[in-house]
Amino acid sequence: MTTARNITVDSAPATPWRNGGGVTRELLAWPDPTDWRLRISVADIAADGPFSAFPGVRRWFTLLSGDGVTLDFADHPLTLRPGDAPLAFDGAAAPGCRLTSGPVRDLNLMVRGGAGSMADVSPDAAWAAPAGAQAGLFALVAGRWSSGDQQRALPALSLLWFDAPPPGDWRFEPDIPAPATGWWLHHIPEGLSP
Repeated sequence: MTTARNITVDSAPATPWRNGGGVTRELLAWPDPTDWRLRISVADIAADGPFSAFPGVRRWFTLLSGDGVTLDFADHPLTLRPGDAPLAFDGAAAPGCRLTSGPVRDLNLMVRGGAGSMADVSPDAAWAAPAGAQAGLFALVAGRWSSGDQQRALPALSLLWFDAPPPGDWRFEPDIPAPATGWWLHHIPEGLSP
């Protein structure tokens, strides 16, 4: 069986933001936390405030829970709610963030160099990791990941990650039907991008 990491949100330490507006739980930083090229995290946003700037980083953002947020980009505001498609944007943009009504929790994928993506899981459709990619699944709800003869039971709010993903079609079946079940994530390190 291919080596995998499984990290739950609750097992990741919460790091308070310098502005006091929330906390971040880092689930994965590759190749290491001090000089990452890939970072996957969950943040709890408790107050309005600006996002941190990440020049040279492509960022994906989606809401896991709460009512919603409005992101104030330089040229337009954009309101997002749980269930909306992940938003990809330039990490240098550092939009302001206004809570719609109370705290929210979000999932972030950040890639410095190389390529990546975050895509909604569809229970009826298979997904395959691109060639040369690291890849994984963030499970919003409890369920079962499978690829060929490999299977793993995943708790809610957990990341399953492969540095060398098993080939073939991946599927995720939630234990209980839900409007949103999770997201497929991948990263192709710089120099390996097609």
